[in-house]
Amino acid sequence: MAPKSARRKLRGGAAMRSKVVGGKAERKELEDEAAEIPDSDESSSNDDESGESSSGEEGQVVHLPCKLGMFDFKQCDPKRCSGRKLVRFGLVSLLKVGSKFPGLLLTPTAKCTISRADREFVLANGLAVVDCSWHQVDATPLHRAKSADQRLLPYLVAANPVNFGKPCQLSCAEALAAGLHIIGETNAAKLVMSKFKWGPTFLNLNRELLDLYEACETRAEVIDVQNAYLERIEAEAVEDRNKPIELPPSECSGDETE
Repeated sequence: MAPKSARRKLRGGAAMRSKVVGGKAERKELEDEAAEIPDSDESSSNDDESGESSSGEEGQVVHLPCKLGMFDFKQCDPKRCSGRKLVRFGLVSLLKVGSKFPGLLLTPTAKCTISRADREFVLANGLAVVDCSWHQVDATPLHRAKSADQRLLPYLVAANPVNFGKPCQLSCAEALAAGLHIIGETNAAKLVMSKFKWGPTFLNLNRELLDLYEACETRAEVIDVQNAYLERIEAEAVEDRNKPIELPPSECSGDETE
């Protein structure tokens, strides 16, 4: 589970449904790419099960820039949990619920959004997420997931098979990748997503927003970018709804044969 995105005009979860990039054909293509989360540790030939590095673009080895962690409230199927899969690859460490993580925690209980201003703190102390079911958030004792500081993610759209196309309801892997991308660690974000067949789809689906967020120096700028984007897609949705429906002519044109 990922933290709810920063509220429109405020700082909590954005509730409006996303207008997925492109038309129906592009959405279908993205859905096909996001087929399913593998139940095993199978991955592409570029995946390195040793954990902390993998072949990146042009054969370069990509290393994680910081420690990644996950508080697991054991509400999800471990065989289908994206966070658990990253643990199996050695990319993420399991954190004991009740313990304190020294870095930044992405959680729905945070009060402000992550931004590039958090970069140095994350690189020095790490980035973590909370793993629990979206259906059980209110009943989950999230206060037991302790950390030095907490952040929300800004508005993004899920690409995982369970919540494909839904705003804000990211998986643990998507949340970690988003956080890394926003603070400027794009190669690390790609490494995290490379462990899933649908991983690249998440980055492609949110490319415009992720690049815009990454360019922001402060959380206030991130919120401004988020709100401007939401206003734009809302206006586009209204325009689409108001477009006249083109119907075929009621009578055939041209001469009729008697």
